[in-house]
Amino acid sequence: MAVPPSANDIVAKTLDVITIGRASVDLYGQQIGTRLEDVGSFAKSVGGCPTNIAVGTSRLGLKSALVTRVGNEQMGRFVREQLNREGVETKGIVTDPERLTALVLLSVENDKSFPLIFYRDNCADSALDEDDIDEDFIRSAKAVLVTGTHFAKPHTDKAQRKAMRIARAHGGKIVFDIDYRPNLWGLAGHDAGDSRYIASDAVSAHLKTVLPECDLIVGTEEEVLIASGAADLHSALRTIRSLSPAVIVLKRGPMGCIVYDSDIPDDLEAGIVGKGFPIEVYNVLGAGDAFMSGFLRGWLRGEPHATSATWANACGAFAVSRLLCAPEIPTWMELQYFLEHGSAERALRKDADINHMHWATTRRRDIPKLMALAIDHRVQLEDMADGDAGKLARVPEFKVLAVKAAAQIANGREGFGMLIDDKYGRDALYAAGVFKNFWVAKPIELPGSRPLQFEFTQDLGSRLVEWPVDHCIKVLCFFHPDDPDDLRQQQIEKLRAAFDAARKIGREILIEIIAGKNGPLLNDSVARALTEIYDAGIRPDWWKLEPQPNLAAWSETDAVIEARDPLCRGVVLLGLDSPQDELEAGFKAAKSARTVKGFAVGRTIFAEAARAWLDGKMSDDEAVADMAKRFGALVDIWERQ
Repeated sequence: MAVPPSANDIVAKTLDVITIGRASVDLYGQQIGTRLEDVGSFAKSVGGCPTNIAVGTSRLGLKSALVTRVGNEQMGRFVREQLNREGVETKGIVTDPERLTALVLLSVENDKSFPLIFYRDNCADSALDEDDIDEDFIRSAKAVLVTGTHFAKPHTDKAQRKAMRIARAHGGKIVFDIDYRPNLWGLAGHDAGDSRYIASDAVSAHLKTVLPECDLIVGTEEEVLIASGAADLHSALRTIRSLSPAVIVLKRGPMGCIVYDSDIPDDLEAGIVGKGFPIEVYNVLGAGDAFMSGFLRGWLRGEPHATSATWANACGAFAVSRLLCAPEIPTWMELQYFLEHGSAERALRKDADINHMHWATTRRRDIPKLMALAIDHRVQLEDMADGDAGKLARVPEFKVLAVKAAAQIANGREGFGMLIDDKYGRDALYAAGVFKNFWVAKPIELPGSRPLQFEFTQDLGSRLVEWPVDHCIKVLCFFHPDDPDDLRQQQIEKLRAAFDAARKIGREILIEIIAGKNGPLLNDSVARALTEIYDAGIRPDWWKLEPQPNLAAWSETDAVIEARDPLCRGVVLLGLDSPQDELEAGFKAAKSARTVKGFAVGRTIFAEAARAWLDGKMSDDEAVADMAKRFGALVDIWERQ
């Protein structure tokens, strides 16, 4: 046992936990109930036990970091970028110039069989060595989590043990996730990635040397057996206790867990337990990482073991009820909601309220304000072409110029974006994709349709699967709360189809409601329309709304959004081809609204340039300059209100 640190050795801790070990890209089969051989498409996420735990603890409010290696390629950059999005400190991640990032292919064959293949031959994270362990970084954490897999090779073993020594010397805790994968110890074939237990005296002897240095040891029944080398569970726990005073957490799958913080009792059920949660098992992969995340949230914050165990059990329940690993771990808000309210669904992935909270609290980035140039117009530009095939053929080129204008004003700043269609805007979409921070939304409505129809096809699922993950769906609906009942019902059903498709395919959705073209725009008109849409279970990420008559109208709109979906990103104002002075007045009134975050204006910015350019009276540079001037003026007006 290492000598406890002196007071002079203990430094300020800026991190709660540093996890060490595997980092991969997980490719999950999207077809459920079939062999991995027959899977046709995959969903991508970060993976690997310590990577998942770094994400999970960050979502639960801890300051986490990861030490690993990734390749100098697209998958390695994906891992790093996703961890940054999740709030995980990444300066401990080394980019390996010679090796590829690890991959894992997984599927759900049935509720008991989850085949997976590890692509880890000379992968980046398996090359972690002692030189990758920075003392100053390790000593900044309250705890270091090491994982069983990275004790399987001499150099990764040395790296983890170095981190343990540093942490201990500077007052840090050592957490050991036994994380036993027999085939990663060379004990099973490539097709046995889902194998959970193969007895091995060599593995047991090796892991037993880790136990004395630990403060917290967590494992399943099989993992406890391999760590101890014992043949039965009772003997295994007592063997571990003889080697370590650590808190031992025995994971028991659907039965929750038992915590032992002193001698192992004769009756194993006499340990400390938390609340259990009966949940339908959908996929057990990643459940242990979610469990560990929940337990660490309590343990590192000094909660009673029963509380930590309850949080761990709940997080594990979320994971087994959903498909992926890291993406499915709950956020702190989501966990607290579940603990307080529970769920009527045994399959938590079917709980609409919890799913919405999960979605809204794990969005890819925060967007506190949004100023967008809308160039998604189709009919209006067709009208400008006035039947001239040559002019119509040039519309895509003009939309690229609009992107250049918007980008000129954005100048790399956050909070800017565009609405671009994929009928005439393909090249513009490609151009906008160059700008990393640019927000992009694309329309799906058939222009002018009332009742609402989708453009190109009514089968949104097959269309949206081709969209980039960060493109927002935009759907415009002419909806007045005093429309006939049958019309409103048709509109609601179509909006519901768009919303369901967005959530199923994992894209944000902006719903644009224009009420004033089909009835009087009274103080409560928009608020009533939004209420009816919310009543149908539709909770968009964004609303796009016309300027309201007065402050009272905006107050009513605020009240509806804040009561029905406080996690809504907010409202952006539309322009309706209004002159700049009218927009300025609308901006002034909207600034009083708590939910309004910006604007998305089109023809006020591009109409004059489009007509002149299509007529050959304005050059490319002049068109860009004209649109940039008008967009910049609106940005200035908005920001000085």
